[in-house]
Amino acid sequence: MLYQTPLPTRLQSEQRRHIEHIFQLGEGLNTPCLPAQAPIRRSWLRCLNEYQLDPTKPRPARVVPQQTLIEHRESVDELLHVARAGVDQLYGQIAQLGYVLLVTDHRGITVEFRGAPNQDRQLRKAGLYLGADWDERFAGTCAVGTCLYDRQAIICHRQEHFDATHISLTCTAAPIADPEGNVMAVLDISALQSPTQHESQNFSLSLVTLYARMIEDAYFLQRYRDCLMVRLDTSRAFVHVNGRGLIAIEENGQVIAANAVGRELIAEHQHRWPPWSAHRAQMLGELFECEITDILSINSGTDDQLRAFRARASNTIHFISLLEPRRPRMAQQAAPPSSELPEPLARLGADDPAMRKVQKLAKRLRDEANVNVLISGETGTGKEVVARALHESGNRANKPFIAVNCAAIPESLIESELFGYEPGAFTGGRSKGMRGLIPQAHGGTLFLDEIGDMPLALQTRLLRVLAEREVMPLGANTPVKIDIRVITATHRHIEEMIQQGEFREDLYYRLNGAQLPLPALRERADKLYVIRRVFEDVVTERATSISPRLRADAISALLAYSWPGNIRQLKNALAFALATSESDEITVNDLPEQCLSQRITHNATAQLEGSTNKALSGSLTHLLKQHHWNISAVARELGVSRPTIYRQMQRQGIVSPNWQE
Repeated sequence: MLYQTPLPTRLQSEQRRHIEHIFQLGEGLNTPCLPAQAPIRRSWLRCLNEYQLDPTKPRPARVVPQQTLIEHRESVDELLHVARAGVDQLYGQIAQLGYVLLVTDHRGITVEFRGAPNQDRQLRKAGLYLGADWDERFAGTCAVGTCLYDRQAIICHRQEHFDATHISLTCTAAPIADPEGNVMAVLDISALQSPTQHESQNFSLSLVTLYARMIEDAYFLQRYRDCLMVRLDTSRAFVHVNGRGLIAIEENGQVIAANAVGRELIAEHQHRWPPWSAHRAQMLGELFECEITDILSINSGTDDQLRAFRARASNTIHFISLLEPRRPRMAQQAAPPSSELPEPLARLGADDPAMRKVQKLAKRLRDEANVNVLISGETGTGKEVVARALHESGNRANKPFIAVNCAAIPESLIESELFGYEPGAFTGGRSKGMRGLIPQAHGGTLFLDEIGDMPLALQTRLLRVLAEREVMPLGANTPVKIDIRVITATHRHIEEMIQQGEFREDLYYRLNGAQLPLPALRERADKLYVIRRVFEDVVTERATSISPRLRADAISALLAYSWPGNIRQLKNALAFALATSESDEITVNDLPEQCLSQRITHNATAQLEGSTNKALSGSLTHLLKQHHWNISAVARELGVSRPTIYRQMQRQGIVSPNWQE
């Protein structure tokens, strides 16, 4: 017997044959009964060899606990909000045919479900339900799990499933990717029973793929709603209603992000010209034969708000429309639209997933004085800014906020600085004594920055303060009662310090009531928002009557730089640019040298714009002849615009043979 519990005779027989087919494939046999789809065969072999799943021991459906499900749903809450209309629409089309609909996250956990209530028991048993785990490593070959592995739409029909208890199911799934092309969810429709023919599910595959792409594009439009965007298609009639390509751009034409069709177009371009396109931000004028002014004038300069441009890589004509932000770009300085955040917390970030989590958690913790908060992150990520925002958005906003940098105070003074001292407590002290920083924070918030640098001896005293809520100043006989909210921050790995005996474990758990991990600036999706926010702050600090602005080339350079020093380095760079600029417009040439990660391009531009010597004239003429007087090709090689080439040709008296009499 293969099974410990009896099964219906017919189903048991089908399952036995199914298991035999799996073993035949594992032994290298090729029989007509094996699945025809190569992805299914590969998945069966993964299940046998890599995951070590035993086909003779079918597993019951695994459903995650409610709290775990809530966490998985929260990780894709923005996507679910955008996808809900599409999910309801698709389910309305398939419900009468006996299908259910699932949306899983990138780990295969079902986070959204639509199904008939009268099938509730059967669906739960089959795992076609909210919270079900369809990861291939657990469930074996299935539409969701195999789709996640291969990153492509797939049908898993009846006996194509690995687990013998699933062979009556038919499932069709398609991936939903984020703007970077990473799979963030899977859309699946499944049925408990279906016709035996595999071809019966072909329409399901087309339908699921269509709706997955619609949800992707809706998410893209929502995420980049405050950006300039072009919509494109090879058919003029369909651009406005269902243009397949979407590309978000800066005002200077630099590509910010693209949907699947747009990414394919970019990849085709980079494949054709890898040397000059692989390590620099793409420009729309490089993908198409156009200038950015051609794009920006579409809505005002054409009757049907469309223009045709030729893609450089394929020579294909694309019809392009321009989608302008619903409100000015700078209006995105407000809170993320999906959250009702207090203003101090809203200013921390815009549309970055990691910062959204920080903002949401900070909102819940702002009035929880008994929950100590530990803010972690690289140096310069804005840990004190987050601590102040947490303080200013809570019920202690009108009380003191005392910030202490534990790494900046000499070890010999840190105890007296924190706890204070009585008159005559030690030689060299103030005659009237001093009230320590901790007592000064009474009623408000004490922020201990770089807590990982606090000496071990002082850690013991701090632990006592937190436990007893009182401070004993140096030289005093009576403790001072305190009421403080404690927020700490560190860039160090405290867990490793504990193992090495450099930090008290009991203090760590006392401080780490809740942790707010801050992302590095280079990892943030809202880098443009941060640049503009910090620039506004620097301008405000200078308190001048001039209102400077960042030009597009400066923004491009700032976006391209990796910022090892994070927001602190960004602030210093912008302060430097404001101090050294000779006008109210900050250009790329005003930025510190280390920020110019694409210096070769800028040097080429400067050479062409600022020199008229014969050597350069000969060099430009040589390039033009080499490229058969193709202005666009020369501009691409030098990394400049076509107008720049035309201007230099005019200045140097270079005339194309086509223009000569």
